[in-house]
Formats: sequence, C-alpha cells, structure tokens
Amino acid sequence: MQTLSFRELVPILQTAIGPMILISGLGLLLLTMTNRLGRIIDRSRALLGDLESRPEAYVIRMNKEVAILWKRARYIRLAIILACITCFGASWLILLLFLSALINLDLPLLLSGIFIISMLSLSVSLLFFFLEVNITLSALKIEMESHDKKRLIIESMGYYQ
Repeated sequence: MQTLSFRELVPILQTAIGPMILISGLGLLLLTMTNRLGRIIDRSRALLGDLESRPEAYVIRMNKEVAILWKRARYIRLAIILACITCFGASWLILLLFLSALINLDLPLLLSGIFIISMLSLSVSLLFFFLEVNITLSALKIEMESHDKKRLIIESMGYYQ
C-alpha cells in the first residue's frame, strides 16, 4: 500500500465531491418523497376512519379515492427505493474512488457501471415521483365531481362566482 501525498490526494477529493453533492441533493429529494408518503397515509386513514357511519354513495367515492391513494403510495415507495439505490451507488463510488487510489486499483468499468446504474435509478425514481404527482390530480377530480352537484345548486341560486 502506497502513501499518497497531498498533491495526489487533492484530485481524488475533487472527484469525490460530485457524488457527495448528489447524496446531499438526494437527501432533500427523499425528504420530499417521505413527506408525500406520510400525507398519503394520513389521508387514507382519515378517509377510512368513519366509513361505517356514512351513506353508500360516500363510501363508493371514498373507495375510489383510497384506490388512487394506494396507487400513489406504491409509486412513491418505488421512487424512494430507487432514490436510496442512487444514494447507495454514490456512496460506493466515493469508497471505490478512494480505495482505487490508495491501493492502486484500476476499476474504470466498475466505477462506470456503478455511475450508470445510479443515474438510471435516479431517472426512474424521478419518473415515478412525477407520475405520483400527476395521479394526485385524479383524486382531486373525484372530489370535485362530488361537489359539482353542490356547485350547480349554488350557481342556480346566484351565489357562485
């Protein structure tokens, strides 16, 4: 094992900063995703909490909304898993960069493979996150449809603007 001088270590540190910044950004993305997952779970519990005492039309509508929430939860879970895989890959990149410099290993294919897998994982994670955000509009549409009848009554009375 060779000892690295400061001048030899600086380029390795500079190379490792990119994956560290990626990990930092992923932390914020994971925070956003886990917050969305928590809100999905809270909303599901709120909707399912008092179904027994509600009329059948309400229960049917709530079941539609809960089905959408379940789909959203699955998508956001996949997005979180893939973002974690990206974070794991970035961590391994940093470790392998230092190990390859310290013990003089030449690992360009392994490093390239980890980087490519990490970026693909991040891309797919963002795709699932985007899909989950768009599915949110489906639940909103169901809720708006239930209020259309109320709005028509209010419009006919001249109160709705």
